[in-house]
Amino acid sequence: MAALSYFSQDSAKTAPSRSRLGSASSLLNRARQQAAPVNPRAQHRQRERGQAVAEFAIVYAAILLPVTFAIIYTALLLWVWHSIADFTREGARYAVTHCWQSGGGNVVSWMRNNSPITWDRDQFISGPAEITVSYYSRNADSGALEEFTCDGECSVSCVPDLVKVSVSNYEFRGFVTYLGLSPIRIPDFQTSLAVQSAGCDPEQVTCVP
Repeated sequence: MAALSYFSQDSAKTAPSRSRLGSASSLLNRARQQAAPVNPRAQHRQRERGQAVAEFAIVYAAILLPVTFAIIYTALLLWVWHSIADFTREGARYAVTHCWQSGGGNVVSWMRNNSPITWDRDQFISGPAEITVSYYSRNADSGALEEFTCDGECSVSCVPDLVKVSVSNYEFRGFVTYLGLSPIRIPDFQTSLAVQSAGCDPEQVTCVP
């Protein structure tokens, strides 16, 4: 029994550990993989993958990215166009429901304070976009429109027949100015509406300023 125990202890000391055997086997597998012949099909697949990635990067940079920016730019331009058109109509509706003032100062002031939330809203508030309000009366003899004039303001006796509100000199800048591109000049917007009472009540002899 003593000899057997001695032999087992001695063999345990001299036998290699499992970790050493594992590391040796992994090194042997690596050496076999390196020594194994390269598969030409695998190399061909890798080349195709690399070529596909390079082609996608070229197409994205040359076509997809500019097209994406063009779509975003066009969408912003159409949104601003629609906003300004509605803004002009709202100004005309405000003018026909409020009393006449020379030069339409009350309408211009209201429009500047209620300008649309667009990319370049400051153009309506402090320029260079211009808001023009023009009033007209219809000639009783010829039926032609003439510029409306009156001695007083906000009076029941000063009610024009038609009002025209226009927005001009607006430039769509957006993010193109950051790219060094020139802004786009938007055509003038005009809205004309017939004036019914201009916010004046003949019975009460009062007008909405």
